[in-house]
Amino acid sequence: MMGEQWTGSGLTAVHVAASREELGLTAAREIAEELRVRLGRQRRVRMVFAAAPSQSEMLAALVRQSGIDWPRVEAFHMDEYLDLVEKAPQRFGLWLKRAIFDRIDFAAVHLIEPGADPDQAARNYARLLAEAPIDIVCLGVGMNGHLAFNDPPADLNDPQDVKVVELDALSRRQQVEDGCFQRVEDVPTRALTLTIPRLLRANRLFCCVPGPLKAEAVRHTLGDSIGSDWPSTALRLHPSCVLYLDRDSAAETIAR
Repeated sequence: MMGEQWTGSGLTAVHVAASREELGLTAAREIAEELRVRLGRQRRVRMVFAAAPSQSEMLAALVRQSGIDWPRVEAFHMDEYLDLVEKAPQRFGLWLKRAIFDRIDFAAVHLIEPGADPDQAARNYARLLAEAPIDIVCLGVGMNGHLAFNDPPADLNDPQDVKVVELDALSRRQQVEDGCFQRVEDVPTRALTLTIPRLLRANRLFCCVPGPLKAEAVRHTLGDSIGSDWPSTALRLHPSCVLYLDRDSAAETIAR
């Protein structure tokens, strides 16, 4: 059955849409409403975006939403490759500039710039994030259950907010499956990422997970015990996280 599905997973809600486009529109409408409500009661909203094809439909729909005072919204993103040339189109900051950052007049856009010292860049970005609460995170789930680039086994109690990580083989293969790189050998082996505790400290999480490649991850996310082997199970620890699926990503989990 298509439509909203309530689960005993610990998530606030799970929506199952008939298509990726419907998933994106549903998520965008709910994110837009959350933005309107928050902008009605606070001076500025701070939000974090994931950069991935799984977010494309939602971001395309979000830029079309009306009644949002975007010049009071401050934008961050959740990860960035290391060891890619500055202008490489696969860089997540550049991907988000094309998808949303250059299409909307934000109050500020804070790109992760690894530079020559990624560890210092991680500390600098963590300080920016810590200047005020993060209101909204728009994220996805990886084929291996990663959140941002926290591959399994992930530290669900990581003391850091932003750190350098090594990407596992499945995480790198997903970048090829998603059409971002031609060969696994072309995918960087390192990245900067927000950690799971940093993501979970946001007030609201909106998680878009379309496509058949994510069906197994969705099954583990909703059905496994919360733990490091499937980092996405940590979403169930959050008091206000909504998961958006389509027919394909829900195929192993929810009866239709």
